[in-house]
Amino acid sequence: MLGARPLQPVQFPGKRAGSRGHCWRHLQPWRASVMAAPGPLPRTPDLPTLHAKLQALLRFLRGALPISSAHTVNFYTESVWRELVDLPPASVLAALRKVAAMEEEEAEPGEALPLREAEATSGFIDLPKIFCETSQKLLNVEDFALAAKHYSVQNLELCTPFEQLLTALRGDTEQRTGENVKATEFMNTKKSHEVQAMSELICSIADYCGLKQIIDVGSGKGYLSSFLSLKYGLNVYGIDSSNTNTHGAKERNRKLKKHWNLYQPQSRLDVNGLTLKMPKEMTVRKEGKCREDLESVPKNSLVKQQMSAEVLPDFSEAAVSVIRKQQANLHVEPPEEENLCFENGFSLIEFLPIDAIEPTSSQVYNTEMSEVRRERRNVTSKPSDSSIYSPLTSFITADSELHDIIKDLEDCLMVGLHTCGDLAPNTLRIFASKSEVKGVCSVGCCYHLLSEEFENQHKEYAQENWGFPMCRYLKEERWCCGRNARMSACLALERVAVGQGLPTESLFYRAVLQSIIKDYYGISKCDRHVGKIYSKCSSFLDYVRMSLKKLGLDESKVSEEVIMDYYDKYKPRMIELEAFNMLKVVLAPCVETLILLDRLCYLKEQDDIGWSALVKLFDPVQSPRCYAVIALKKQCGRS
Repeated sequence: MLGARPLQPVQFPGKRAGSRGHCWRHLQPWRASVMAAPGPLPRTPDLPTLHAKLQALLRFLRGALPISSAHTVNFYTESVWRELVDLPPASVLAALRKVAAMEEEEAEPGEALPLREAEATSGFIDLPKIFCETSQKLLNVEDFALAAKHYSVQNLELCTPFEQLLTALRGDTEQRTGENVKATEFMNTKKSHEVQAMSELICSIADYCGLKQIIDVGSGKGYLSSFLSLKYGLNVYGIDSSNTNTHGAKERNRKLKKHWNLYQPQSRLDVNGLTLKMPKEMTVRKEGKCREDLESVPKNSLVKQQMSAEVLPDFSEAAVSVIRKQQANLHVEPPEEENLCFENGFSLIEFLPIDAIEPTSSQVYNTEMSEVRRERRNVTSKPSDSSIYSPLTSFITADSELHDIIKDLEDCLMVGLHTCGDLAPNTLRIFASKSEVKGVCSVGCCYHLLSEEFENQHKEYAQENWGFPMCRYLKEERWCCGRNARMSACLALERVAVGQGLPTESLFYRAVLQSIIKDYYGISKCDRHVGKIYSKCSSFLDYVRMSLKKLGLDESKVSEEVIMDYYDKYKPRMIELEAFNMLKVVLAPCVETLILLDRLCYLKEQDDIGWSALVKLFDPVQSPRCYAVIALKKQCGRS
């Protein structure tokens, strides 16, 4: 599983490991100046190679796209199975299971070889075997599934391995070991997995390019931004279009700062950057005095409130537990230097940058500050009311002027974790057009919310920057996926493969409901959404009644007997819907590949970009939208 690695000292030249000549990288904002020289970045496919792969993918999708474009709601009303598949549904499911079993058993490469040989000789897979040349119906499910797998990001060899990229960015820097901040203390497992992997990559890119400032677009609740600032000491601006998200992020940041302000341990750093503490006998004496002071505080005071779990309402119980442990070891007087010793473990407070803690009048600091500590303070110092993580509200477009949003804008890295719809391509456009943005690391999502230039060609639009397509090749092809196909690209093949199946019954309910609506209300296409009613219903009858009411349709037109007749009529055909949805799931990675290839080609077309790649950052079972689009300007590092 990918994730943030443990920490390890970075060796200074001429110093042995374990001596006073090493530092802890997460505590040093100037770490890029002392790290080992990075190596050349991995080679990635050039533009002609990407065009060749794109051409072959488009040929396959021209035959397969009708399957992705079919809407499940209209499955029975438009006779989708009969129109697109020339096979019994049971045989389709059996063929898909066979292909899945071959993959599980690590079938011999020769079984999929005909597809690779055909592409090597003609540039294309032999599609007539898959689709009927006259009716365009699906004929061969096994070849269809193998072709869909062939045209995925991984099998087209479009990806740069995550570990290989990290190694190149870090150069000779040793791997990190030791204690670490656990993101699971602040967020759920999925988000923790994403944030740890992406923040590690972002930190490595920032080091490689010598950047301190990060712009997190679509920052949401600020999970990634907070982690980047707390763990890596980066100066992060989190920009989100929702004022509610920004306010929530600010409030969490304020409470966290106030918490550390009231309960900051009197720890110090020596030249190694290692946290120091007092011997146990001294600690016990100080703890006793601290507890007496705390017990004298009124129950309803701010201090008592800060000690409760409510002080960090958005954190998990694990985080609160850690904080309470910190509170049990508070010191209110400065330690005596001759009695200091090394601390074996690191706590959350030790990852906070200096300026994230506002000192109080009761805190006393030793005047003999180490050179490392003084340098770090000089680099990161800001006014006492500033924060190393600054949440901002702004709606980002391709034409957004960053200087109007961020007053102290400098050379920076722009990032986005699951940026929705057009925000992902607009992030790439801003990167390409703004000289201050030296690098980009973007993971998109919600492909169905992308705007498409050629989707509604009969309508006039004033829009200039469309979400899809971005690259010149697809613009010249006037390629269009359509909303349904883009929505199907969000299906999670890996999750289905491990048993997290599709909600077939709820989809079946909705499709049968549409037949009732068409026959009794004369509505062929219903633009309104029923929503998540299925989970609230005890039966199909209950589902129909609630749905008709939500859609504003007269329930009296359809009797209970009629509703159940429809259910009995279509129940034997539920297997058709199940088999068809599995075909859409198998095809989903191909549509996503097209969208990602479009973005990568766009970056390759830009003159000022020195290096660009696709990287698989996350475990797709935990996080299905797992691919990052990464690029660096020519001035960065040795790109």
